[in-house]
Amino acid sequence: MGEAPAVLVDDLYKSCGNGLDSVNCERETTIVVGNTVYMIGGYDDSTLSLGAKVFDKSTGLWECPTVLGTKPTMGPDLWSFPVGEDRVLVIKNGSMADDSIWFLEVDTPFVRQQRKVLGSDVVAWSKGVRGYPGKPIVISGPSGVGKGTLIAKLMKEFPSMFGFSVSHTTRAPREKEINGVHYHFTERSVMERDIKEGKFLEFASVHGNLYGTSIEAVEVVGDAGQRCILDIDVQGARSVRASSLDAVFIFICPPSFEDLEKRLRSRGTETEEQIQKRLQNAKGELEQGKSPGLFDHILVNDDLDACYETLKGILGLDEFADNTKQEVQKKMVFPMVHSASKVGSKVYITCEATDLGNALKNSLVLFP
Repeated sequence: MGEAPAVLVDDLYKSCGNGLDSVNCERETTIVVGNTVYMIGGYDDSTLSLGAKVFDKSTGLWECPTVLGTKPTMGPDLWSFPVGEDRVLVIKNGSMADDSIWFLEVDTPFVRQQRKVLGSDVVAWSKGVRGYPGKPIVISGPSGVGKGTLIAKLMKEFPSMFGFSVSHTTRAPREKEINGVHYHFTERSVMERDIKEGKFLEFASVHGNLYGTSIEAVEVVGDAGQRCILDIDVQGARSVRASSLDAVFIFICPPSFEDLEKRLRSRGTETEEQIQKRLQNAKGELEQGKSPGLFDHILVNDDLDACYETLKGILGLDEFADNTKQEVQKKMVFPMVHSASKVGSKVYITCEATDLGNALKNSLVLFP
């Protein structure tokens, strides 16, 4: 919190008839959205990331709102543009391609909801994605059907395209488990409260402990420009289907129940009692997997390679050549941002450069 640079704020209000404008000064950018002034830049003291402040006209001071989402690191040259009246486009000019374009949500439905929940001013960061990373993917199927193998093949062929959400649990961490990496370890009372407040897509009680997938955990993957994979059981898939998450639901099944039993026994990792329990659960899951409207696609894994190619086709990955496996990182340089506009869910940026005295314009399409 601190005193506002009055001249700068006054100039911002005077300079724009439509209430939308910005002033950029290398490591800081100040912008007016509607009737509110936002200053973006400077280091967040604890994380060395971009800070955000809101000018309170009633007190003449800069207030520090609650900042949600993955925060971008500092950049050498910052630009900001309003996109409608619910978010700000922030460009870190000269940064690497996957870290150059961000959005600060200032009045989106998510931000408004969090203001009510937290009882304070809230803004939220999200990363701009060139192109569309695609809907989250829910993959379900009985134990031993090959879900893990198919997902591992996706992750190996497209290492930067997919990511996993980190689940929450109330159980204690085991040796070498890291909070926020293997699980988000939390208190039962906290998780129960968040479940009641609708912050979880799905949850279940296993051996007396709660496990679940939060909405924020899925959004974090998307903010990183990756397509989120949810490897969950059929009951969890049913809960996600009933939620607001727009996802692709895929069910993997064996060619026959006898084949599934052979696979489970060939692993040699379970006792007879465990095998019988898994088989009993599998019968229920295979039956539920046929429920109308639950899954968008049902794949029969009778040939792993063929099943994998079908999976890639469903996810729209056929167009990717082998040379996309290792993407070369390049720095994004915007000589001058000319305009930014929002049409539906897309944001169009027009950049202008000068070549031999001629103005050249290039367009870039983003998805917040």
